[in-house]
Amino acid sequence: MAGKGTASLPEAVYERELLRLQTELVKLQEWVRAEGARLVVIFEGRDAAGKGRTIKRVSEHLNPRVARTVALPRPTERERTQWYFQRYVEHLPAAGEIVLFDRSWYNRAGVEHVMGFCTQEEYQLFLRQCPLFERMLVEEGIVLRKYWFSVSDAVQQDRFRRRLKDPTRRWKLSPMDLESITRWEAYSRAKDEMLVHTDISEAPWFVVESDSKRRARLNMIAHLLGSVPYYEVPPLVLELPPRPPSTGYERPPRDLQTYVPDHAASL
Repeated sequence: MAGKGTASLPEAVYERELLRLQTELVKLQEWVRAEGARLVVIFEGRDAAGKGRTIKRVSEHLNPRVARTVALPRPTERERTQWYFQRYVEHLPAAGEIVLFDRSWYNRAGVEHVMGFCTQEEYQLFLRQCPLFERMLVEEGIVLRKYWFSVSDAVQQDRFRRRLKDPTRRWKLSPMDLESITRWEAYSRAKDEMLVHTDISEAPWFVVESDSKRRARLNMIAHLLGSVPYYEVPPLVLELPPRPPSTGYERPPRDLQTYVPDHAASL
């Protein structure tokens, strides 16, 4: 039987609380804008741990000009010759912005290390430099939050199977994702080592149990809101102006324009 932390929430309960939290996220966004704050939220974890959908729920009602998601592809040949953190720095927020990292510089501590995409020297250098880098971000005034989504091996494999059968989510699977099944313990050791070196007081890690996706989303969003001292910014008082009287404008005939066929009418 599922425990309290894994049992799925009833949909009505989940949707009601999600909407409440999303409303608070909008208030957080307006506080970020009003105060000129800079907020960075890092989402890390194993494949199929629920990071992507959580990010969508976080950003669903936010202004994309204020809150943006950064999910970088593999580095180019030029980027490989740069300081490792360099390509992430250019995506950090300016005043009044929120950046959600769908995976981040911690790729080096996880997939790059486990799959052999970096050298042992590069990996050790990352573990030494990362705490220094993050301390600089915090000292600069950036609000940094780091979340690790923890999923069990059985639940991960079940989610992989469902993705294989779902044509709308099949793209989420790659040979490297499936390789992670055979390297479960290697990824576990890499995660443990990463936490030892980078779980610092200035930028601690927060683990999100994510075998239940609904619980994980609510828990993560509630924690984020509780960790930032935002306040509600009074909205602008707006009133719809009266529509002015017609000046004789007439719409052109419909046959002069090309319309999208009414596919809905065939349903």
